[in-house]
Amino acid sequence: MTDSPAHVAHRAAPRNEGRGKGMALLVITSCQLMVVLDITIVNIALPHIQTALGFSTENLSWVINAYTLTFGGLLLLGGRLGDILGRRRVFIFGVLLFVFASLLGGLSQESWQLLAARALQGVGGAIASPTALSLITTTFREGPERNRAFGVFAAVSAGGSAIGLLAGGLLVEWLDWRWIFFVNVPIGLLIALATPRYIPESVRHPGHFDVLGALTSTLGMVMLVYGFIRASEDGWSDTVTLGAFAAAVVLLAAFIAIEQRSKQPITPLWMFRDRNRAGTYGIMLSLSAAMFGMFFFLTLFVQNVLGFSPLRAGLAFLPVSAIIAVGAGFASQLLPRWGPKPFMVTGAVLAAAGLGWLTLTDADSTYLGSLLGPVLVFGFGMGLQFVSLTLMAVSGVRPKEAGAASGILNATQQVGGSLGLSILVTVFGTASRNEATDQIPKFMREATPAQQLEFRRTGELPPPWGNEVLSSGVSAAFVVAAVLAVLAALISLFVIQVRASDRERLQGGAAPATDDDPDVAAGTGTSTGTAAGPDGSALGDGSAVRDRAPDDGPGPPAS
Repeated sequence: MTDSPAHVAHRAAPRNEGRGKGMALLVITSCQLMVVLDITIVNIALPHIQTALGFSTENLSWVINAYTLTFGGLLLLGGRLGDILGRRRVFIFGVLLFVFASLLGGLSQESWQLLAARALQGVGGAIASPTALSLITTTFREGPERNRAFGVFAAVSAGGSAIGLLAGGLLVEWLDWRWIFFVNVPIGLLIALATPRYIPESVRHPGHFDVLGALTSTLGMVMLVYGFIRASEDGWSDTVTLGAFAAAVVLLAAFIAIEQRSKQPITPLWMFRDRNRAGTYGIMLSLSAAMFGMFFFLTLFVQNVLGFSPLRAGLAFLPVSAIIAVGAGFASQLLPRWGPKPFMVTGAVLAAAGLGWLTLTDADSTYLGSLLGPVLVFGFGMGLQFVSLTLMAVSGVRPKEAGAASGILNATQQVGGSLGLSILVTVFGTASRNEATDQIPKFMREATPAQQLEFRRTGELPPPWGNEVLSSGVSAAFVVAAVLAVLAALISLFVIQVRASDRERLQGGAAPATDDDPDVAAGTGTSTGTAAGPDGSALGDGSAVRDRAPDDGPGPPAS
């Protein structure tokens, strides 16, 4: 018997739908990979960027900070844009903005041009990344289908760090440092062209943009970071340094005042009333600060002191990405039995131990004998932390608040990394200047006339004297990084309290938090991924966190 055309079409629909959704997931995860990869791919190129564009070591940190500050500061606003204007069109705009900024970065001839391009990249990433996560909730049905999609998204986020290290090494060594930016152009254009074909537009929700809140918070953090970096070069009594700190205080105070009065705040301050959630944000702030600093300084050390090529440097950091994944998997398996607190405490202690070990770094250190051990200890501790922090950030929140809770955690990760890196750079600058004072007399006695002439021209001490200066600054920076990790351990131990309901929820024995809001009861509070405040207004990227697998945490940036 021959099937009717209608019957054939009915049978083929699920298969076509599956292919379409598979392509949709490929488009969404490709965008996330591009955004995450851009954090680590730039790290490997830092020494080459420094030489090509004339950055000082202190100012070189702005290549990282310009991206992470705008990315973290505007992340929640990016989610709101998708809610109000339509996620697909905002997603495409964010991707194209990221592509344009990447092209500008690759074409940069001056340091300020590169920093402007990196800041614009952060804006594009802040628009595209939370919208990509929300598109999963609107494209895939709630249940196993959406869980699988979230699992793929999480794997790409975590794996992006390792891919960035390898890709950065290959591009810098075989082509040029500019290709770490140029490579985003064809990838981003393909994503933008494929999006209208495979991803439907979402329902637009009424609301308002908290632009003032986003601007004051981002500019306040920029001025705070600038104050620390300026102090590392010109001292704490410098007029510009003091002005930067004063501006930061005014802007951040204005941000808090704006958020308290706003009906639809970009950062809902009531999220900090719960001691566990506030403690979780504090831990993420401290550990991100330590982690960004570790990768920044080790990248300079292995290439400038140990003489690693960019590719070899990328390979040297792959074990860290692998051990973070091992730690995360270990924690996700045992969390239902033990609860998150033991892993939070242990993870912070291991991170502090690894960083403390790194304080022994000197000009005679080797990769296998001095660096690999401590970074593996640090990485395993961070793996234990990432899963635990994500679960604690959303534990006990109402479904419509889950997106805001996880969004603040992600923003804290980026902003904390930038702030911490600026503090560590200040410590590095002071210690390296002191060491240079001791090394210059030795250099003048022992250097050849040609070396002395080059030093007068550049002001940079060559090896081995320059290696001593860099190593001394790096070692001092790791001391402060270890203190930050100890602070995270103390918060984990004395602030975090795991409630019986938290453990029951992890074991599947407690019902998820409910909400009496009619929107949530109707399903719009979770299926669309829109988080909301007490008045029911949308807050940003609420990505249905309760539907994620337990190990779906924020991917660790290797900055």
